[in-house]
Amino acid sequence: MYIVMNELNVSPENKEMLHQRFGKASGNMAQVPGCIEFMFLSNVDESQKEVVYTKWESKQDYENWLASDAFSKAHGGQKQSGQKPASSANELHAYEVVHHYTK
Repeated sequence: MYIVMNELNVSPENKEMLHQRFGKASGNMAQVPGCIEFMFLSNVDESQKEVVYTKWESKQDYENWLASDAFSKAHGGQKQSGQKPASSANELHAYEVVHHYTK
């Protein structure tokens, strides 16, 4: 398994807009080959960090999604519509799963 977490720096006034954007897009992830899980995490301590968490069957599945038309449409749509980015910066973290437990 392969985990990718995208940590977004979001101002308080843009948080709700970002929540709505990811809420609309999250259902599409169920159709992405190799995507096991998608979560959008909102920081409870009022920091400006929000996290997009994805779990993949493999690193190759993640890379295939990055190269897909679906990814381009999802991430290029706001440019085409004139929407400003909701986050001011991001930091990507990727992990290979070494040990795993689930109920």
